[in-house]
Amino acid sequence: MRAVILGLIVLGLGAGGFVYWRSSQAKVAQGSADAANQRPTTAIVERGAVNFAVGVAGEIGPAEQVSVRPEVNGRISELPVDVGDQVKKGSLLFALDDRDLKLEVETRQKQIENTKLQLDKSRIAMDQAKRDYERDQELFEAKLLSEQAYEASRQRHESSMKDHEIALNAIERSEKDLALTEERLSRARIEAPFDCTVLTRPVSSGQAVSGSGGFNSGTEVLTIADLSAMVINAHVNQADVTRLKSGMEVNVEVDAIPGLKVSGEVERIAPQATLRNNIKGYATRIVLKQVDPRVQPGMTASISIPVAGADDVLTVPLTAVFSEQGERYVFVKSGDSFERRDVVVGISDLFKAEIKSGLAEGDVVSLEQPAGIPPRAPAGPALAHGAPGTPSKAAAQTPAKPGTPAATTTATKATTTRPGT
Repeated sequence: MRAVILGLIVLGLGAGGFVYWRSSQAKVAQGSADAANQRPTTAIVERGAVNFAVGVAGEIGPAEQVSVRPEVNGRISELPVDVGDQVKKGSLLFALDDRDLKLEVETRQKQIENTKLQLDKSRIAMDQAKRDYERDQELFEAKLLSEQAYEASRQRHESSMKDHEIALNAIERSEKDLALTEERLSRARIEAPFDCTVLTRPVSSGQAVSGSGGFNSGTEVLTIADLSAMVINAHVNQADVTRLKSGMEVNVEVDAIPGLKVSGEVERIAPQATLRNNIKGYATRIVLKQVDPRVQPGMTASISIPVAGADDVLTVPLTAVFSEQGERYVFVKSGDSFERRDVVVGISDLFKAEIKSGLAEGDVVSLEQPAGIPPRAPAGPALAHGAPGTPSKAAAQTPAKPGTPAATTTATKATTTRPGT
């Protein structure tokens, strides 16, 4: 008895679930039908503006970014800045332990003092040798001094002159060594070259670092950048780069900051193509004219580069323009039905198309192919001598049979076209 009751309960639950599912499906179908009925099927030809733009994405970065590395080896003794700190030009970024360099400077200074004493001593000896040589020369000319004594006096004079010259060279060499040591000492303190913000600090105080003058490029202590001037590095497709030029104004939207729209200017276009994500394009540098303080390096930007535009022209939705055999046409409402009419399309964007001829303001066009209007018959040889888009009489009088090649002439919606197409 209990089993029978449980079976009845299970059957009841299953039947209820099936009824609920069927009712849900019916509601979904009804909602879809209502949405289809609410979707507009016609549009009015209006006057407006059509703007064609090239859209690319890029990464925002600072215009000036510097990797700060010491020029000499040492150990960091001072590191007063950290990530995010704003530093004024000339302020200390970090300093190396300079005790050894100061001792070396003192040693060089003492060497110069000793060399100067040697120079004074050699000068005195040179002056004495010169006087002795001049006296011995007079005695030799008066035949009061032997030739051997005269030659010895002359050699002593020349030797004293060379000793004096050696002392002069020693002083010059010592002064150069001192200047080099003082320069190395000055490089132990690294100051900000411009007003900047610290982006990274991979080392800590007390860490030993290598200078950039060695075999490697040196240890990176800080990365600084001027965030008051920002640029966007974009990769423009080769099909669109010919439309760009330096100085062109562009519109920029920052993905991380909804609603933020700023203007930029194309500063530089690389002359050599590069491959990125298997797409060949050209590196383009765009400068932001006004930098919002919320914009940070590394954010992604969407760039709209205006290429062509037209104001106060006849426009229709792009979905109202059909294409068949290279010709453009629309379906214009005439009474209770629609008629096909050829049009000349100018500039178009993703939503609207400019109509240069074929329509008048206020005309009603269909957004989908009306029922009961057959596709245009295939173009025959008469098209070679007739006006573009005018079929031959034979083709116009011969109806297309189902399943024949006329099915290949089915009209297709026009897609976004480049300016002038």
